[in-house]
Amino acid sequence: MSTISATTQPASVGRSFRQVWLITGGHALTHWYPATFYLLLPLIGKELGLSYSQIGLVMTSQYIAGAIANIPGGMLVDNVGRKGFLMALSLFWIGFPYLLMSFTHSYWMMLLCVTMVGVGNNLWHPTAIPTLGKLYPDRKGLVLSLHGMGGNVGEALAPLAIGTLLAALTWREIVVLNVIPGVVMGILILLFLGAIRLSPKKTNAETQALEEGDHERRALSQYFRDFGQLLRNRSLILLCTSSAFRSMTQNALLTFLPVFLAYEMGYSPLWVGVCMFALQTAGFIASPISGHLSDRMGRRQILITSMAMTAVVLGFMAFAGRSPIFVFFVALLGFFLYAIRPVLQAWLLETTPKNMGGTGIGMLFGIQALGSAVAPLVGGLIADAYGLLATFYFLAGTIVVANFFIFFMPAGRADGGAASKPA
Repeated sequence: MSTISATTQPASVGRSFRQVWLITGGHALTHWYPATFYLLLPLIGKELGLSYSQIGLVMTSQYIAGAIANIPGGMLVDNVGRKGFLMALSLFWIGFPYLLMSFTHSYWMMLLCVTMVGVGNNLWHPTAIPTLGKLYPDRKGLVLSLHGMGGNVGEALAPLAIGTLLAALTWREIVVLNVIPGVVMGILILLFLGAIRLSPKKTNAETQALEEGDHERRALSQYFRDFGQLLRNRSLILLCTSSAFRSMTQNALLTFLPVFLAYEMGYSPLWVGVCMFALQTAGFIASPISGHLSDRMGRRQILITSMAMTAVVLGFMAFAGRSPIFVFFVALLGFFLYAIRPVLQAWLLETTPKNMGGTGIGMLFGIQALGSAVAPLVGGLIADAYGLLATFYFLAGTIVVANFFIFFMPAGRADGGAASKPA
């Protein structure tokens, strides 16, 4: 294995995309597992006799764990050199708890397993996103959109594959088989990216120049001074808060859309999988388009447009009710909802000091996880009281609030795009 340093090639122009594709493949697996669980959740809910609120609490537990783990995870990433090892560890920590689920018949053990998933899943992003941002500094929007596409691929293929397998296997058998792809990808990452670093490595032959703002080892006191400055970064806080409300929309939707399709529209697991596939496929198409346009036109314009259209489509979904056109709006929703994700991440990296990228992304996903934790439980309570359709009106409101925070972002360099230099 060769050590890869972000400083061996300062510009991303001409750099091989091998690292992008490997990290994107790993990202696909981090989304494959939760997408599998979303499809299995209605079956688990029926087997265990769960209410909508209890189903919502399952996902809330996962996101609370993620919220707690994200910032420490970001701190770990900024102070540990071997990023490939951390990514492989994340994949293991996500897949193994799903294997444990196959042996449990207890609701409380189920909650414990998804809590473990929440910890592992949120180690990935603080590692992978700053790594890509530093390896490809001039093409952040594009490479992060490709990384996001990996998530869309995992979320799209998982329900389609699992919906098909459910015709022959039980959900418990499926979670056992599901461990295999994570093990394979973890091994590949260790083999090809096991030595990847965000800071240069000194060799016996020569001492490489340190990248500006980066240090192989920083004093703990200096790190916490930098962290204090990060907490006072207005742009970072606004982006994180906006992203939290966007995540409320996304994760409550992923929790209750399969339940709505199965319970209210009477779809079989296969057709529920097809509908979720349509949602993610539209997101797959939107992600590189939005990432590339944000590199050229600026982050603010793309975010505001995508969030506004997401709110409109959610409103139409609630209005469509149980009619077949509901499925069309599901696909349209995926296009605008998932266009937001890579743009937010690229903009945040541009507002964060280089040596605090992992912590900045950890803060983003930690605050997102808080929003994700609240939304499924609130959505479940609304569904129990007023019906599942009322939950979609609630989600339209959350994405409107997310857009509200973008209007207060400072103008100028933080807008990103061609007019500004990458951080």
